[in-house]
Amino acid sequence: MTMSTTLRGLSLAACVLMIGTANVATAAPAAPRTTLVRKGDVRIEALVEGRGRPIVILPSLGRGAHDYDRVAARLAAQGFRVIRPQPRGIGGSKGPMEGLTLHDFAADVAMVMDREKTGPAIIVGHAWGSQPARMLAVDRLDLVKGVVMAAASAGKLPPGSTEKPYGRLREAIDGSGNMALPREQRLTYLRQAFFALGNDPSVWLGGWYPETHDAQAHARNVTPIDSYYAAGNTVPILDLQGQHDAVVVKNVMKPLLGDRVEVQEIAGSGHAMAPEQPDRMADAIAAFARKTFGPR
Repeated sequence: MTMSTTLRGLSLAACVLMIGTANVATAAPAAPRTTLVRKGDVRIEALVEGRGRPIVILPSLGRGAHDYDRVAARLAAQGFRVIRPQPRGIGGSKGPMEGLTLHDFAADVAMVMDREKTGPAIIVGHAWGSQPARMLAVDRLDLVKGVVMAAASAGKLPPGSTEKPYGRLREAIDGSGNMALPREQRLTYLRQAFFALGNDPSVWLGGWYPETHDAQAHARNVTPIDSYYAAGNTVPILDLQGQHDAVVVKNVMKPLLGDRVEVQEIAGSGHAMAPEQPDRMADAIAAFARKTFGPR
């Protein structure tokens, strides 16, 4: 083999390596960018990633947007633009925390969507997040194409039901985010309330925001359920239920709202859902979004 042949061989190998590296780089999802939107004494931080039709994710009670990092990355990889506003009191989101209603939390989301010029989007509300998601469909229907209720309580019970939501789990629900309790006690509470058997509850030992929790709980308590329950009476709803959710009373929405509601179960998931089965959660949201948006 001559020197020139060897060099040509090395050059070809280098080219193949460079092409392969370029393909890997292209396939890797871009990190989310952070945007900060201000209006008066309110500023809301949001994580934005991907390109395509918009999906907005609203987190559960007292928790933030990073619970959905893997869900958002998978949705972005499937061709969606994913927007995750942080609730007041989390990250860069600030604003008054006293006397809030669900209208205020919905307005915070709308402020981000207006800045991002999303138009109608799929709004995913995980647990408590389903409440401002549905409120948004009432206050700003122009921004809502459909609603995903992920491991979310409907807020009502079927006629004649005697079940008492949360009653037997109240101690576990409240204790899960109580940082003053011993670690092992909190893990026990997390398993009881939020995580299916075999899933790792330690991922929720952190990420609790008491001030946000209290403001959100107050907003839920003072906002009449009938003002937001039906998500504006028109948009399609995906009732995405965890197979082993110990918190939510299931199959309430469809009997009360009819064909607007599609029900789907996420296998191997409890109430936490996103850290337990992020791929299954993302794929269910993506399928609903494609169907709801329709052809491009």
